[in-house]
Amino acid sequence: MPSPRLFEPLKFGQLELSNRIVIAPMCQYSARDGNATDWHTIHLGHLALSGAGLLILEATAVSPEGRITPDDLGLWNDDNEQALKKTLDAVRAHSDMPLGIQLGHAGRKASTHVPWEGGAQLAPDASQGWQTVAPSQMAYSEEENAPHALSIEEIRDLREQFKRAAERSARLGIEAIEIHAAHGYLLHQFLSPLSNQRSDEYGGSLENRMRLTLEVFDAVREVFPQERPVGVRISATDWADGGWSVEESQALARELDARGCSFIHVSSGGLTSKQQIPVGPSYQVPLARAIGEVVDMPTIAVGMITEPEQAEAIVATGDADAIALARTMLYNPRWPWHAAAALGAQVAAPNQYLRSQPHQYKDLFLTR
Repeated sequence: MPSPRLFEPLKFGQLELSNRIVIAPMCQYSARDGNATDWHTIHLGHLALSGAGLLILEATAVSPEGRITPDDLGLWNDDNEQALKKTLDAVRAHSDMPLGIQLGHAGRKASTHVPWEGGAQLAPDASQGWQTVAPSQMAYSEEENAPHALSIEEIRDLREQFKRAAERSARLGIEAIEIHAAHGYLLHQFLSPLSNQRSDEYGGSLENRMRLTLEVFDAVREVFPQERPVGVRISATDWADGGWSVEESQALARELDARGCSFIHVSSGGLTSKQQIPVGPSYQVPLARAIGEVVDMPTIAVGMITEPEQAEAIVATGDADAIALARTMLYNPRWPWHAAAALGAQVAAPNQYLRSQPHQYKDLFLTR
């Protein structure tokens, strides 16, 4: 039998992944003042033993106001950097899996309770709450407080915040950066006409609405070592009338590709409470294919990918170059092992776990 495509190597720029399984960013809402905690060491440690090709750390705020909740991970000061270094050092002592980080800003979707406390917005004057910001003074829903519309000077400061976080990422030895321009967070808010009603150079035309995302990419790419990849996660559609569209996503992808973007991670939705998403297995895969048709950089498909055969079909048919798993990995942190067994491939495992290999999969594990 031919070897499964899912377990063939893939390059993001100069970074070679051992297979095409990416662990997607998953917020843990377990930081303290932006600092990683023991929970992050445990969480990332066991995911780093999974045999995936790349592990991308959760959405990491570039400023305190950029957090979704007060308990989000951050990378805006020295304390954040040192706390994350402690966690990464512990993980790397036992895993050689490449580690990426997703840098982002929540914009008008910031200042909320953690999900298990309902996720409602915290008012600016509430304990642990703050004033949110956005391209325009438009709240996500009628029940929420209106954000502050960013000035041109504040937009310049925002670019610098991404740049400084990228410099910290480089010092931490992070091997890839993913810029978060999806799921209704700040960069996506600038992209979509549903949330961006500015009349200056950052609003109106598609060129103007794309401007900030492209400027942030350029700023991050400028300071992050050239041999390490910088990619972008997008929502390819708002799933809402008059919103950000697949065609606009293709235009953005072309611009990023021309700037040397290393990969594009294709998700969708999150911008408006009026979205109508046709959720089902592989429902976002056609979006990844549409983006892949207009760019040379690798594409990542994500969303309700749960079965090995399903994942193999996505990459084998060229719908995407890689697949990303989020909740699937939380439910089954050894998913890559099981996928390799099902598809007749091999996957890396630590020496301490070699004796767990089932007899019928005699050559499943590779030692690290």
